Amino acid sequence: MDKWLETNRANWNDRVGVHVTSRFYDVDGWLRDEPGPTPLEHSALGNVEGLSLVHLQCHFGMDTLRWARVGATVTGVDFSPAAIAEATALAKRAGLNVRSRFVCANVYDAPETLEGQKFDVVYVSLGSLCWLPNIEMWAEVVAKLLRPGGRLYLHDVHPLSNCLDDGGERFAFSYFEAAEPLTFDSDETYTDGGAVTNTTTYEWNHSLAELFGALRESGLVLDAFDELDWTVWPQFPWLVESSEGTWTIPTDRPGMPLAFTLVAHLSD
Repeated sequence: MDKWLETNRANWNDRVGVHVTSRFYDVDGWLRDEPGPTPLEHSALGNVEGLSLVHLQCHFGMDTLRWARVGATVTGVDFSPAAIAEATALAKRAGLNVRSRFVCANVYDAPETLEGQKFDVVYVSLGSLCWLPNIEMWAEVVAKLLRPGGRLYLHDVHPLSNCLDDGGERFAFSYFEAAEPLTFDSDETYTDGGAVTNTTTYEWNHSLAELFGALRESGLVLDAFDELDWTVWPQFPWLVESSEGTWTIPTDRPGMPLAFTLVAHLSD
């Protein structure tokens, strides 16, 4: 696992410089417009003022800081030192550094790195689970970070769409978690902008049954689950951009889930 982790960390360190200058993230616009959580997220979690929230695999913190804007005290965790440095700087630029902190740690080490702190919300956003070699270990981390009754909010790529090749035309990868990772080599990321130097990545798919089972075994109770026919980036070349800035399936193609959302709570 160490080899996989270090290789992926080098790739994500490279991504930070590409992403913070991309049109996709539009950091200047984000600072100007001061957005809070998306309507989907706000509907799922409601009022978070005064609550503590930890964002696992937070990248450079834009999604984390949206919650600070609506009154949560937020902690972002990411394994990339470059991402944590950028997130800390972004929080200061946004005037949100009082309500936020960012910590560099492998997600599996988060409970120990955060010294046993318990949170009201564990938040995980798009593009996270595919970087995890083991979903059961991840679910145990979530449980350790939550206070009794605390909630997990997860919005991620659907494992079915993760089975398709880059063109979205055929099944190319397993739907189920495997002992050995999928290996990719590309100097591109999911945004516009420049190329990365460290091009190799290791990724895993996790079926919904594996995810639900891992959460259940760790003491979490499923409250809500929804499959979505849209995503936030052009995952496949035939997706169509909507007026809301999401990417959807054209009407001449069969419908399929591109992403999903999940809310669960830790049982008492």
